[in-house]
Amino acid sequence: MLKVKCYSDYKANQRPVSFSINHKEFLIKEIIDQWYSPGCLYFKVRDKDNHIYILKYDQERDLWDLEFFKKEKE
Repeated sequence: MLKVKCYSDYKANQRPVSFSINHKEFLIKEIIDQWYSPGCLYFKVRDKDNHIYILKYDQERDLWDLEFFKKEKE
């Protein structure tokens, strides 16, 4: 199960700061990109291990999804 912790200022869920999958937490080191589609926000982020994720926030349903994962080459 995906849970996302966000920074909120003038609006809720302004940007993700960390997320957890099945109780394992991933700290977001960098937001690489952000874009919008009708009713959704997308965030391309890098964690502390330099893995890349795309997180999708469905504003209408107030739900987060993990859309993409790329493991950093070792």
